[in-house]
Amino acid sequence: MTPETFDKFKVLPRIMMLAVTVLTYQSVHWFMSIPPDQVTNAQAGLVSVCMGALTGCFGIFINGEKA
Repeated sequence: MTPETFDKFKVLPRIMMLAVTVLTYQSVHWFMSIPPDQVTNAQAGLVSVCMGALTGCFGIFINGEKA
């Protein structure tokens, strides 16, 4: 695969978006498995940051497709 073809298919951004999506899914799944009376602010903050990062990455990924 030539570097031009690699850039054309945007392989690296797609792999990174997939990785962020999988990691966010896993963190949300982990958080939902915690009993409600045992949830701490740190755990809720972690999942909140993960969801915010996914939202930001998705927005950049979508806007980057126009180029």
